[in-house]
Amino acid sequence: MAACGGNSDKNSATSETSTDSKGENGNPSYDPERGEGKFKEVTVGATVDQAMADAGGKIYSVKCNACHKLTGEKLVGPGWLGVTARHKAPWIMNFVTNTDAMLNKDPKAQAQLEICLVRMPNQNVADDEARNIYEFMRRNDGVK
Repeated sequence: MAACGGNSDKNSATSETSTDSKGENGNPSYDPERGEGKFKEVTVGATVDQAMADAGGKIYSVKCNACHKLTGEKLVGPGWLGVTARHKAPWIMNFVTNTDAMLNKDPKAQAQLEICLVRMPNQNVADDEARNIYEFMRRNDGVK
């Protein structure tokens, strides 16, 4: 996965929201804070939902760990440590569920691709799996 992340204020409950402005044709313009995809708002609690994080850890072990370490070290893709401080929840969830569009359009995803040199394959991550992965990432980043 190209670098992912979320809320840098890890000690307070937040609701991450992006408001889409309209482009010239009346369609929502691209929002670099949320990326390209269906997730516009993700409610994130002050503490990690342990059940979701556990489920996310299982998904990580099946779909993610061959290419991503839980440290900052690059394997095939970038390491996950600190990812929730670099990107908001909607961006991460859009990236893991809409990988190709994000790599084609998002400047931050493209920058990671230039470093890693390998496109992340579409892992067919479901919406609820993406949320669980995000919670697992939060726990990996030290959120209690």
